[in-house]
Amino acid sequence: MGQALGERLLAKQQSLTLYNRTQDKTHLLQELGASVATSAQHAIDNSNISLLLLSDACAINTVLDTIEPSTFNRKILIQMGTISPDESRAIAKRLHKVNGLYLECPVLGSLPEARSGKLILMTAGQYDVFSAALPLLNLIGEKPCYFGKTGQASTVKLAMNQLIAGLTASFSLSLSLIEKEQVNIEQFMSVVRKSALYAPTFDKKLDRMLNSDFSKPNFPTKHLAKDIELFLTVAKNLGIETCALKGVNELLNKTLEQGLANTDYSSIYAAVNSSILHK
Repeated sequence: MGQALGERLLAKQQSLTLYNRTQDKTHLLQELGASVATSAQHAIDNSNISLLLLSDACAINTVLDTIEPSTFNRKILIQMGTISPDESRAIAKRLHKVNGLYLECPVLGSLPEARSGKLILMTAGQYDVFSAALPLLNLIGEKPCYFGKTGQASTVKLAMNQLIAGLTASFSLSLSLIEKEQVNIEQFMSVVRKSALYAPTFDKKLDRMLNSDFSKPNFPTKHLAKDIELFLTVAKNLGIETCALKGVNELLNKTLEQGLANTDYSSIYAAVNSSILHK
């Protein structure tokens, strides 16, 4: 996602300084005109607004630990990963203590949307920080949605990713049944498309499932699995019954056990339909 967003910002003639803990991953953006920082400290020093695109709260805090706290003074950090509301609030508190400005902005969409500036942006934090970041956010997504206090956008993102997992698992189950009973798949899909049950993601993932081709993922299975574990933890603390999601989580774990962690999350179908071979 960081790569795709970088391409978008450079295409819009934005000045971009980037830092990646794996330096080899910076070469393409450097060729497109980005400056490459040798450290996170260097990146923050040279930017008034920084986008954080890291996998989890542990990775975020590990990177922040390498930066001199006084550097954050009046600098805006926009956190775009999927983390829990409490984790986001803790990062906000950490930055506020050193006069840093924090905005959470998880996204919905994948690499094509990132490159075209059509990501769905969910933001929360101080409204004046949101307003200051809005010109940049408008380059990344259409009509960024502001939810309010820190933690609310992270909550919405977890809710959306739970829907991704639930819809994909449910469609996988139905499609597997249709295949095994040798029902005409296009006839089945024509019924689904006419119904109130239809979701566009069904058609987006249909060919992958039918062809058992889960390569070149826009959203890897391991990241969805991580997000569902996060949802389960948050929901437990709030007293929400999650027995249905635990079944989906079990499917995700079986998918990972099959060595499909780095494939597209539609590989859930491989765990449902264990007789298929994946590419």
